[in-house]
Amino acid sequence: MAAITAKMVNDLRAKTGVGMMDCKKALVETDGNFDEAVKVLREKGLGKADKKASRIAAEGVVDIMVKGDVAAIIEVNAETDFVAKNDTFKAFVKDILNIIVDNKPADVEALKALPFDANFENVEAKLKDMIYTIGENMNIRRFAVVEGVFSTYIHGSGMAGVIVKFNACPCLKDNADFAEMAKNVALQIAAGTPPTYVTRDEVPASVLEEEKSILMAQIKNDEANSKKPDAIIEKMVMGRIGKFYERSCLVDQAYVKDDSMTVGKYVESVAKAIGQEISVNSFILFERGEGLEKREDNFAEEIAQLTGKAQ
Repeated sequence: MAAITAKMVNDLRAKTGVGMMDCKKALVETDGNFDEAVKVLREKGLGKADKKASRIAAEGVVDIMVKGDVAAIIEVNAETDFVAKNDTFKAFVKDILNIIVDNKPADVEALKALPFDANFENVEAKLKDMIYTIGENMNIRRFAVVEGVFSTYIHGSGMAGVIVKFNACPCLKDNADFAEMAKNVALQIAAGTPPTYVTRDEVPASVLEEEKSILMAQIKNDEANSKKPDAIIEKMVMGRIGKFYERSCLVDQAYVKDDSMTVGKYVESVAKAIGQEISVNSFILFERGEGLEKREDNFAEEIAQLTGKAQ
């Protein structure tokens, strides 16, 4: 009987996407013959990871990990919200975050190539094993790393996550007033109207011109305004552009806990009270499943298939 090594099991798992124990059983059954083991797994229908790869995965979780002055945010998708609440799935996401913070990979493909642990050659091998073990398609969709002075916030048990980076002295990290303000700004981004930019200066000229064009058309298509002089219509457009800034730019948004001031004024007021210069540098917002096609379950069809009554 050939000795079945960990490398043999890992190689077979990488080839087939099948779990460790089934790979080991197949190798034992075929006396260590790799090609025969692949055939055995295929005959048993165990190459499930590849089969599931085409299935829609738009649920899952957004999570964040902080180590010192480094933070990482990630979105990992699964097919159902049920799996997102699974402890094994959540632990897997934490393990990936730990790898990201320690290694700062350039992109998802680079992340997948990084070593996972003693049992799995890399992150991709572990992902395939998770797909096989849990029985749903999964996908590491995106991640980002932020360094410096920041605040983080997770909304709705992983429905959304935010990291806000500040231009501020590192000495403020342990300041309670700064920490409260920073957390409130992160909450604003996640729970309010999601901003697109930090300040008006960040809005591209092309975006602004397109918005003006749309507003101009809206006004001229309104019978009550269509005959007004161009100078008046121009003023109306500029007035509505102000509303665009209030929606799209974080510092121009009304502060959710006190709408008598903007977020920018709120940050300024705390900075003045602390006696330090503070401003928002940037932010990252991940919303779970944003822009992804959602899975539509046909329960009647599933029941028919289970009962053998499918047409």
